[in-house]
This record gives sequence, structure tokens and C-alpha cells, in this order.
Amino acid sequence: MLSGGACTQITSIVSLILIRSVCWYPHCGCLTAVKFYKDAENTVFKTQIKSDFVSIIAMLQSKQNHQGNPMRTLFFAVALTSLSTLASASGFTLSSPEIKANSTIPKRFEFNGFGCSGENKSPALKWSGAPKDTKSFAVTVYDPDAPTGSGWWHWVVIDIPSNVTELPAGTGVTNSSTLPKGAVQIRDDYGVAAWGGVCPPQGDKPHRYIFTVYALKADKLDVPPDASAALTGFMIHANTLDKASFTAKYGRNK
Repeated sequence: MLSGGACTQITSIVSLILIRSVCWYPHCGCLTAVKFYKDAENTVFKTQIKSDFVSIIAMLQSKQNHQGNPMRTLFFAVALTSLSTLASASGFTLSSPEIKANSTIPKRFEFNGFGCSGENKSPALKWSGAPKDTKSFAVTVYDPDAPTGSGWWHWVVIDIPSNVTELPAGTGVTNSSTLPKGAVQIRDDYGVAAWGGVCPPQGDKPHRYIFTVYALKADKLDVPPDASAALTGFMIHANTLDKASFTAKYGRNK
């Protein structure tokens, strides 16, 4: 079974060939009616790729198990290998030298307040492989598990120039001197235009923190200086060419 991360990787392939329809004939035992599509920019198409990929894998597994035809088994293996290669192909990526994907976030990135006692440091983030038409970037850090009904925005940075490919460690302070020129920090859910560290309730199952960089088709987003993270998120999504994410977790014992 392929992971959700593999499916997500498909959306970051700039030029992708996708097998859209598969037809099995019981007498020839081969894969037919294969259509290939290529699209480099259409975000709607990329979204469709995710569901198509999952559907194709499930269908192939079902067909292969239905009859133990050696030819079908061969074609199943070839198709699965090809689709897996597409899923793992490199594209727009985001990483942090301080927080690894699927790891536990170090305590220094914990908030200092609300019962938390971390250093409230923002982590270094680096990205590469953005679309060539990118005019600016936005970065967000979001906790979908916060007990608010709408999650929790820990960091929102917009209007990052297109020639910038990283945010240094500790950038997310109020009136930051290391923020890229022209970039703007938006008010987070602590009410501050800065990084707001992780601070899940004690005893909760570790929360997920989703770090995302967006490649945007606008130089600057049309939002007021006191814009909320939700309004800014709407404008980010309305201007997104592509995005890259990783998730890490953090919890606090009682």
C-alpha cells in the first residue's frame, strides 16, 4: 500500500505523464486503452492526479488478485513500479535542518507562555524546485489538531521575494531584522505578527504541525496590515501555483 506522502509527491511533479484509464480484457490478459496526459501548470489537474493515482492502485490490486494470470501479474508489477516512480519524482520541496519530516519537534520551538516554557524560536526552512513563473512565496505553519474547531496558525509569512529560498533560524521575531526584504509576517493565532511556538494542551495526543511553502503568481498579496491568518490563507490559496509541505509532531505530558 502506498503512503499518503507518495500521493502528495505527485502534485509537485512539474511535468507528469499519467495513466488515466485502464481496461482489462479477460482473454488477452494485458493492459489496454492507456491514455497519457501531460500538464505542467494546471492545479486542478494536479489535484485530480492524487485521486486517480489512488484509484488506479486499488483497481490494479483488485484485478491482479481476481485471477492469477502470470501475464496480468507481470503487467501489475510494471504498472505499480511506474506509478511509484512518478510518485517519488523530485519537484518543489521544503525541508528544515532543525526539524525532520515526521519527527518530534525539539522543545526550543515550544511557545513561552500559555503554560509552555520553550524558547519560542522559529526553525530554519529551505525550499527548492519552485515553478519558473513564481513571483513570490508564502510560508505557513499550522496545527490542525488544536482544540479550537479551526486549528491554530503558528506562523504566516507572505510577500517573500521569488529569489529567496530559505528563512534563517530565529527569523520569526517581531520586527525581525533577518526577514527577507519586503516579506511580511501576519498575525498568528496568538495575536502576534511573529512565530508562535508549538504549545498543545498537556496530555493531548501529539499534535501535527504542517510546515508549508507556497509558490505564488502574485508579487504581493492584497491583504490589510492587520489581516487574520484565515483571510491571508484565502488569498494564498487563490494565488498558488504549487506548494510543498512536511509534517512534524509535538506533545506535552501531564
